Amino acid sequence: MIRTLVTTTLASVTAGALLLGLTACGEDSTAGTDAVAIGGTFEFVSPGGQTEITYDEADRQTIGDLQGDSLMDPGTTISLSDFEGQVVILNAWGQWCGPCRSESDDLQIVQEKLEADGRGTVLGINVRDSVREKAQDFVTDNGLTFPSIYDPPFKSALALGGIPASVIPTTIVLDKQHRPAKVFLREVTADDLWAAVEPLLNE
Repeated sequence: MIRTLVTTTLASVTAGALLLGLTACGEDSTAGTDAVAIGGTFEFVSPGGQTEITYDEADRQTIGDLQGDSLMDPGTTISLSDFEGQVVILNAWGQWCGPCRSESDDLQIVQEKLEADGRGTVLGINVRDSVREKAQDFVTDNGLTFPSIYDPPFKSALALGGIPASVIPTTIVLDKQHRPAKVFLREVTADDLWAAVEPLLNE
């Protein structure tokens, strides 16, 4: 069964990503009327109340060539097009975000599976970390081998078009043509991700 969202305008996505997404995990956030308190932090309600969105193959649309400065190698640009023909898992994260910290080992498990045969990668997008070194230390301390773009204002969200990115963490699974197949607006597990990724590897 197809479960899709009505595509939003670029302006609303930008507003959602920049205004909502960047404060979803923040301990110092001010909640609006569309937020609920969970575990002492604020988590914004996703469009239609969904925390998972599935796009069947016929409904998928290619996103823009998302790109930005490498978190670990400043001055080097990482682009989505660097991974042509590969499944890519986009993960918007911050070292300040509890769920991001919790799911990082799950992302690493999936990265190691994908690295084994070179058919895919996790691509992190580090947001709202104004001090790059804190995010770099998090990557090093947790043994994360997947690349991340350093993008504190989350400008790369513009490349997502109408794909929602209203919560941090957000994880978007792209097929080999870099079309969104699955969106998680919540913390993910390795099992969640692999269930979404494995069918795409065989398409």
